[in-house]
Amino acid sequence: MCGIAGEISFAGKASTLYVEKMLEKLAPRGPDGWGVSAQGNVCFGHQRLKVIDLTAAGAQPMHDSALGLSIVFNGCIYNYKALRAELEQLGHRFFSTSDTEVILKAYAQWQEQCMARLNGMFAFAIWHRDSNSTFFARDRLGIKPLYYHQNRNGLWFSSTLPSLLRCAEVPRELNPAGVHQYMAFRAIVGTDTLFSNVYKLQPGHWMRVSADGDVKQGCYWQLHTDTDYSDKRTEADWQQALKAALFDSAKRRLEADVPVGVLLSGGLDSSLLVGMLSELGQKQLHTFSIGFDDVADEEGNEFKYSDIIARHYDTQHNKIFARHDTLLSHLRPCIDAMSEPMVSHDVIGFYLLAQAVSQHVKVVQSGQGADEVFAGYHWYPPMTEATEREAAQRYAQAYFSWDESQLTQVLAPQYCLRNYSFSYIQQYFANCGAQLPVDKALHLDTAVMLVDDPLKRVDNMTMAFGLEARVPFLDHELVELAFKIPHQLKLRDGGKYLLKQVAREVIPASVIDRPKGYFPVPALRKMQGEYLQLAKEVFSQNAARQRQLFNLDYIDTMLAAPDKFSGRFGSKLWQATLLELWLQQHNIE
Repeated sequence: MCGIAGEISFAGKASTLYVEKMLEKLAPRGPDGWGVSAQGNVCFGHQRLKVIDLTAAGAQPMHDSALGLSIVFNGCIYNYKALRAELEQLGHRFFSTSDTEVILKAYAQWQEQCMARLNGMFAFAIWHRDSNSTFFARDRLGIKPLYYHQNRNGLWFSSTLPSLLRCAEVPRELNPAGVHQYMAFRAIVGTDTLFSNVYKLQPGHWMRVSADGDVKQGCYWQLHTDTDYSDKRTEADWQQALKAALFDSAKRRLEADVPVGVLLSGGLDSSLLVGMLSELGQKQLHTFSIGFDDVADEEGNEFKYSDIIARHYDTQHNKIFARHDTLLSHLRPCIDAMSEPMVSHDVIGFYLLAQAVSQHVKVVQSGQGADEVFAGYHWYPPMTEATEREAAQRYAQAYFSWDESQLTQVLAPQYCLRNYSFSYIQQYFANCGAQLPVDKALHLDTAVMLVDDPLKRVDNMTMAFGLEARVPFLDHELVELAFKIPHQLKLRDGGKYLLKQVAREVIPASVIDRPKGYFPVPALRKMQGEYLQLAKEVFSQNAARQRQLFNLDYIDTMLAAPDKFSGRFGSKLWQATLLELWLQQHNIE
């Protein structure tokens, strides 16, 4: 798990200048090592976190002179040992015990077809000396990020957007579609980013770039919507298949040369992970929970639930209590760690939790993704009643933070020339292979919204402290199975029904039937006191006044009465404030 960056020059020899600047910003992602290598018109850079093969042989950029290949890689390949054995049978010889070298040899053997053989989370670039081309790839569900910009002079790439912006070639002009999506979706999705002509490589895709800038892209995996409602499997059959797939996924993610812990919120998903790992023979697991100060009648922690699991499985449990002043003092560093603005109130929770966890372990498992894959959110049941014609509108009503009429009030006119966000949903639903509106919504959330909100949140906040987070609920084989299960077995009894049935065989019922919880951060949700003062300070800056991003008269109305601008996803004032604050902290004028 690391940070990668690089340059492909279309106009001659590559320089290390921009790559070194990008690596400076990526340093927290890989505190155990640093490497830069320029060969002809290509320069690769790498910040290393040692998790597999802790020796110098696993360092990157990694070169294989016999094959004429060089690689930088961020992630983990869980089946690398089996692949290595297969490649050795085919005649390949290895100089390290790393999963990085397995990717290199697999690409030499099978080219882009190697992607189908990799089970893991990854973003990597491989330079081929003989063809002078560079091959990029990203994992199936977008767990690991990859940003890039291309112009006539070259192509630059990095693991994070703030890192990529260290390159002077990368434009900083705001992208209207990205701004619109951020306000509506709370995330910027697909290939878009906050900036025009700066892109993300899509999950499940590869890209090959020639020395003169010719680009070819391909899709090696997509989430099929092949729910077969004539399937004769019983509920018990589905439950047995799901349980087996869950245990396989959790076991794969134990692959490491260092201890693996669990982020334990006390909810169903993280509790189930602890229970499965215990049954897999993991004793004295390191588990970690975080809580905050109460605000008024809103409780700031869920320790009573995480304590149940910690006691039941005798884990080495660590409770982190982040008081109000700690949260406030870490808010700006947390924002600095965001690849793009992340409005969810639990981001600061992940940030503070990762800071504490990194003092104990380098690898943790997290329950992210279960709500999307197994239908745990409130907007799924209404989708079962929607017709195909009204599906996009029904989804938008349940999911969007702002509707279009509200966006035209808060944003400057140039960012509302089109209803970018609703158009995206309409097009996605029209092209999605799912037949039922509820399956379309589940597909969109798993393949798109999850990637650019919860997953990006977990990656950015954990990697800010050199902590590798693994997400067993997003093993692609498990996700494929989940999408074959009829939605009725997911939605029943308030959602995640079949997952709960599996959990009843593993963990105490008291954490299964509890109300759904989140990282509770009441102070930030309320936008009172110091948080309101912060918002006023942000919008008083000349940068905010000159940017012409927001309608500042409307912002002033929000600042005068923040309680009136609260939606089901939290404070709308905080959402606008965070975008402007992120731009200011990253010196975007």
